[in-house]
Amino acid sequence: MNFLGRRWDRRLGAMVSVLSVGIFVGVWYVCGRLKLMSPLILPPPQEIWLSLTEILEEGYHHISLWQHVGISLGRAMVAFILAVVLGVPLGLAMGLFPVLSSALEPFVQFFRPLPKIALIPLAILWLGIGEVSKVFLIFLSTLFTVVVGSAASVKSVGQGKLRLGAALGANRLQLVWRFILPASLPEIFTSIRLAVGVGWTTLIASEMVAAESGMGWMVMNASSYMRTDIVMIGIILLGLTGYLLDYLLVVVERLTVPWAGRE
Repeated sequence: MNFLGRRWDRRLGAMVSVLSVGIFVGVWYVCGRLKLMSPLILPPPQEIWLSLTEILEEGYHHISLWQHVGISLGRAMVAFILAVVLGVPLGLAMGLFPVLSSALEPFVQFFRPLPKIALIPLAILWLGIGEVSKVFLIFLSTLFTVVVGSAASVKSVGQGKLRLGAALGANRLQLVWRFILPASLPEIFTSIRLAVGVGWTTLIASEMVAAESGMGWMVMNASSYMRTDIVMIGIILLGLTGYLLDYLLVVVERLTVPWAGRE
């Protein structure tokens, strides 16, 4: 339901989205044809397309484009899974037990807004320059958002539901499993989506740690050679992959939390 109270048709919304993207690319193409901007600053779409076909055929630094994508996705997915597996139970526990929340809140609120790029020297010192340090940086940038969102989701559960459950004879474990967790899941999924977005942006920072592959590394390497076309290809791939990850989470949420009432 939109602001005017009318139901918005998803197919019409998809058409509007495609049209807006088409208009944007069209304007970009015309600006390139008319040479309104230097190709070094913003390459036209046709130049980016030619560079993309070249990379698809020959790869970038002897590694295929899909390998770069797969390597970055692998690093990110390991970090995301670890953050969810550890962050959701920890956040729920903080929401359920005020003592634990008071003990951990200072650390969570300290590390959550901390720029993770500042931790690169420590990550190298502690974990070396291998894959572990890269996953560690993405994991940290994801974990605390999941923890905060999960803790807040418990506190948002109405006391009326809990009193109803207690009146029906539910013990504490049953209250958590049958009342608190189902009511918290929609907000937990929202926090996971936000956390994945934050973690995905940390990918470039993590691939600055002595990497030789990955989409983030490709963008950083191409920028050092003033290959703006390759930089744009990397940015587009990062954006599209992040969009697909978010869409996958939305699909999973609709299947597992149908009572959330999302349209």
